Amino acid sequence: MKLWGHFYTITRHRHQVIRNCFKAGIGFQGLFHDLSKYSPREFFVGVRGYQGNRSPNEWEREQKGYSSAWLHHKGRNRHHFEYWTDYNPAFHRVMPVKMPKRYVAEMFCDRLAASQVYQGKKYTDAFPLQYFLRGKQNRFIHKDTSDLLESWLTTLAEQGQDATFARIRAFLQQKGEY
Repeated sequence: MKLWGHFYTITRHRHQVIRNCFKAGIGFQGLFHDLSKYSPREFFVGVRGYQGNRSPNEWEREQKGYSSAWLHHKGRNRHHFEYWTDYNPAFHRVMPVKMPKRYVAEMFCDRLAASQVYQGKKYTDAFPLQYFLRGKQNRFIHKDTSDLLESWLTTLAEQGQDATFARIRAFLQQKGEY
């Protein structure tokens, strides 16, 4: 039962991300979203830790003190801000790096899909912003990346999905970085 529950959840989430990516103008990129979740390193941890109401990675952290599945996942999926850290020789430490805009767009689509799938009938367009703001102080993310994501989540909360996806598409068509 856990196997099918986990498979159904990650597949439903992935398909929603793909739909969102097409709306954002990065449909081809969306087709490759989270494929590592089906790899043995991530999938079987997900099955063992599947509870239906929270991430299996949390279960693994409770068991081991860390999540091998998450470490594998974030190291292979560029839409996670945790991927974008590197050693900064000027400060002699690891620091966040500004994400390319297409991966920020995919991160938005991922967060929206997670809220849509996990909140179900309780979902509102305000929820992704509320969730983002709750964890903002503890996030190790480049300020520009955080500000851009927050601006899109604010647009979502205030103007809805159509306006937000239009804004993202227009932003992605602009030349250069943000």
